[in-house]
Amino acid sequence: MTATALVAAGLVLDGKGILAAEPSRPAMDARLRAAGVWPSEGSRRAFAEMLVTTPGLSLGISGVILGDETFRQRLGDGRSFPGAVADLGLLPGIRVDTGAQPLAGAPGETVTEGLDGLRSRLAAYAALGARFATWRAVLRTGDGRPSWRALRANACAAARYALACQEAGVVPVVEVLTCGREVTSAALMVMVTELQDMGVALDAVVLEPGIVLPDASPEIVAQQRMAALWCVVPEELAGVAVLADGQSPARATADLAALRRLGPPWPVTFSFGRALTDPALAAWHGDPLRVAAGQRALANRVACNVAALQGSYNPVLEPGYMLAGRR
Repeated sequence: MTATALVAAGLVLDGKGILAAEPSRPAMDARLRAAGVWPSEGSRRAFAEMLVTTPGLSLGISGVILGDETFRQRLGDGRSFPGAVADLGLLPGIRVDTGAQPLAGAPGETVTEGLDGLRSRLAAYAALGARFATWRAVLRTGDGRPSWRALRANACAAARYALACQEAGVVPVVEVLTCGREVTSAALMVMVTELQDMGVALDAVVLEPGIVLPDASPEIVAQQRMAALWCVVPEELAGVAVLADGQSPARATADLAALRRLGPPWPVTFSFGRALTDPALAAWHGDPLRVAAGQRALANRVACNVAALQGSYNPVLEPGYMLAGRR
């Protein structure tokens, strides 16, 4: 097994998930404003530091996704963020795409960009301590969308990103966000085919499929996810990290628990952003005196999802779940 395959296996380690600590800068600033916190370099850094230094976080989290700004910053004790994350027993990750842009010849559709200069950026991130990177392909649905042109364009870009990551010694995490089982299955089929054709080592790739199903029960969402994945995800893939798909923290956990009950054949974990960090942000509220409260809120949500992965989750018991290193 290669070094990157070992890191990929560590990302989907049984009983642990991925913390998407930061969305894009505009999204992060909007969340801070909504919580009554003035968005600035300092407040973004303070929020990220509160999250990654949560006691016992490594008991339920394998890797942390940071933004470019934070990746280059330092904690209050002088350590770099990726260095501190590694010291705390976590894998440092970085989002490297530059967002979705209109796709030529496909009105209303987009393609994820960020390939220009990617090799040099990956080399720089790897030198700073990055062990994995993420790339999000967003496929719009409805009115005949996504087209095959959009499916192929996004898959090709993601495969080129994945190969560049592996050449840099960084694990590629490929996120595919769309709506509905049929579209998700088609998108994953095209994505996996392109990865294979590009020569990407699948045992060093983590796939993050989104499958937005408004108003469906956790059991239905789990069944649809399994159906979308079953015929297209090869056994050699390192693993699957499911997304919260915009659900509330409790609902995202219930969806994860329902999927685990179906006994998927690949390593399965979670990769949650707001479903983990929103309660922490609300409890912290930008107040240095409330850091411990924010960390307790994060530890509670992580512990709930660990219970979901282990088959012991009960929504009635949610307030009592807590990581062993946090009281």
